[in-house]
Amino acid sequence: MSHDKIKETLIIAGKVLVAEGQDDFTRGHISMRHPDNPGLFYMKAHSIGLDEITLENILTIDLEGNVVAGTARRHSEVYIHSEIFKARPDINCVIHTHPAYSVALSAANRPLRALSQPSALFYKNIGVYTDTINLIRTHDMGRGVAMALASHRAVLLKNHGVVVTGATIEETVIGVIMLENAAQIQMIAEAAGECAPEFPEADIRKLQSDISRPDQFIVNFDYLARRVKRREG
Repeated sequence: MSHDKIKETLIIAGKVLVAEGQDDFTRGHISMRHPDNPGLFYMKAHSIGLDEITLENILTIDLEGNVVAGTARRHSEVYIHSEIFKARPDINCVIHTHPAYSVALSAANRPLRALSQPSALFYKNIGVYTDTINLIRTHDMGRGVAMALASHRAVLLKNHGVVVTGATIEETVIGVIMLENAAQIQMIAEAAGECAPEFPEADIRKLQSDISRPDQFIVNFDYLARRVKRREG
């Protein structure tokens, strides 16, 4: 994917995230690894909403969190992204948001369970960061998040938010939306009373494989992008 295409997709991704309820004022951020230099990444700037990303306010940042291109203000939580990119060369995109049900689940001291199809994507594939409720504003804190992520797809930041990762922007956007859907269903089911037993692991793993194909993420992202465009038009 070219530099311009990546930036254009980041712009669309921000609008999709807001349309799907992932916004929290100007908080929350998305990044994508540079296509030619794995030691750099593109990232949304500070003080703008996810739906206000433009070609002019996308920053280029190195793995120490330093801005190397762009004039906008950098997010103080840049270290979530830089430390994950350091630790996980397989990851190209990182999203951090504060979706309500995921935050509630992180505060409930219960694991994410396979109670729905969206939850299967994260079956035994999600970590929990418990060091602080505060903003992740240092290298050490970012490393803590990366350690909690480990080899997983996502990590819940206790009482704070979520970090979801992926190989592509499309995968990561759909992933963070599915995580919130899974958390919402679980919170409703558990509030209603005792939940029925989960399906056997083999069945859950089969579904996990089916819904994590790259083409599935692209198809669903493209649909949400078209829906945003229709609403704008």
